[in-house]
Amino acid sequence: MRSLLAVHDSTTQSKADRDPAQWMPPAAAATCRYISDWVTVKTRWQLSTDPAEHAAIQRIAAGCDNPVITVTLAR
Repeated sequence: MRSLLAVHDSTTQSKADRDPAQWMPPAAAATCRYISDWVTVKTRWQLSTDPAEHAAIQRIAAGCDNPVITVTLAR
C-alpha cells in the first residue's frame, strides 16, 4: 500500500493542501507516480473528487502507462 512519500520541506510547502488540479510535482518523472498514489489513496478511503480534480487526474493519467493498481478499501 502506498500513501506516504518522503519529500523535501520546500516541496511540502509548495504543495500545501492542493489537489492535482492545482499542483503537480516539479519533476516530470514523478508525475505518473504521484497521480497513481493520489488515486490509490482516494480510492482506499472512498474520498470524492471535485470536477476540476477529476479532469486533471484523467488528463495527467492519459500520458502515463496503464499500471494495475490493487486497492484494499479502508474499514
